Amino acid sequence: MRAPSGILRHFFLTLLALWLSLGLSPAPASADTRVALVIGNGAYVSTAQLPNPSHDAEDVAASLKRSGFEVFQGIDLRQADMQDLTIRFARAASRADVAMFYYSGHAMQYNGVNYLMPVDAVLTDEADLKRFVRVDDIVNDLQQAKNLRILVLDSCRDNPLAETLKRSAGSTRAASIGRGLSKVEAPRGTIVSFSTQSGQVAADGTGRNSPYTTAFLKHIEEPQEIGDVFRDISSDVYDSSGKTQLPELSLSIIGKFYLNGPVTVAPAAAQAAPKADPCAAAEAHWKAAEGIGTLGAFEDHLARFPNCIFATLAKARIEGLKQKVALAPSGNARTTGSKDFDGSWDVTLNCPASGKAQGFTRPLVATVTNGVFHAEVQGPGGVNRLEIDGQIPADGKTTLSARGTTGASTYTLNNLAPGSPYAFTVDAQFDRTRGSGKRNEARACNLVFVKR
Repeated sequence: MRAPSGILRHFFLTLLALWLSLGLSPAPASADTRVALVIGNGAYVSTAQLPNPSHDAEDVAASLKRSGFEVFQGIDLRQADMQDLTIRFARAASRADVAMFYYSGHAMQYNGVNYLMPVDAVLTDEADLKRFVRVDDIVNDLQQAKNLRILVLDSCRDNPLAETLKRSAGSTRAASIGRGLSKVEAPRGTIVSFSTQSGQVAADGTGRNSPYTTAFLKHIEEPQEIGDVFRDISSDVYDSSGKTQLPELSLSIIGKFYLNGPVTVAPAAAQAAPKADPCAAAEAHWKAAEGIGTLGAFEDHLARFPNCIFATLAKARIEGLKQKVALAPSGNARTTGSKDFDGSWDVTLNCPASGKAQGFTRPLVATVTNGVFHAEVQGPGGVNRLEIDGQIPADGKTTLSARGTTGASTYTLNNLAPGSPYAFTVDAQFDRTRGSGKRNEARACNLVFVKR
């Protein structure tokens, strides 16, 4: 039997009045469960204290709460308290859709393993590392979350205790204690963001927050896709540091995630293939371009990835190289090379098969002008290009720079795709009639020089 509409209207108005009288308000339904562990350690007992981490943790915790996170917060935690809080977080992450770990404070790497430092930790020898929290354990805890996991470490600061451990380990093992932190590759469904690149040291800054956390707080609440949010954070840190500090960023996520705005994954249509991330290969290509170090390599990177994280850095490198060219002496000026070797040379490049890479023999024609050696050859379509350059001093002993792009199929380095840039060096010894050189690497390519 249907109730009269007037009775229903009176019932709902009465319910609403009761709701408001109790100070309640209708809250939007949350589409996911979010948990975060935020730690700021700065008041260290046995090493230099840090002024920012307590402020960093307070401000980050408040920001994440505004974005719907249940936040576990700890400031200046001793070893027992830090372990207890990470255990509580691990349990919470197992029931969450989104989990984030944020840490500001001292950390270090040893034998390629990253460690976070409680405020009461000491470090007299390797055994004391058991007092630290392993980043690998945190990554494992994050993997329990169902959809999105985020690891943020604003902790690549110079740690004076590392020097103590070096002395304890002795000179034969000191090399295992690296500068800054070692790189962490993001597992699937994870974002890993360090305040600076692996092996580098981040600045503390002079304000309330560190430079990285300042950028983090600026962008983390924006209604942007989470990958774009962290790219913007990295760009801000790089620009604000005068292009000296570039955060390490590794993303391995499928679909689009939002902390503010849409709150769920935006899946692709079942019949359509997922849209490729245009910046997915930017990091690998940038490292290859840096290895080559030429104007053409940086221009190629900028053309391929104009809107990705290394675009600004590529522009700076291009400008710097162009300025060097403008300031360099003209081609007629005498270089440091010797004219004793000037002339035309026949060069045979013999690369043996190695692993999956097929061997090949490739002839080149070289010229030496004012002691400057140059040889090049290019295949169809601009791929399979190779250039070799260098200066030859009076004794004929030199190191040449070889660079190029991989060919279509016959020979690739490290399984790079066709057209990918690569580079290596060649140690060579010239005389006025013949010379030879050999790559000083495992996959040796023999260069045979015969003067015409």
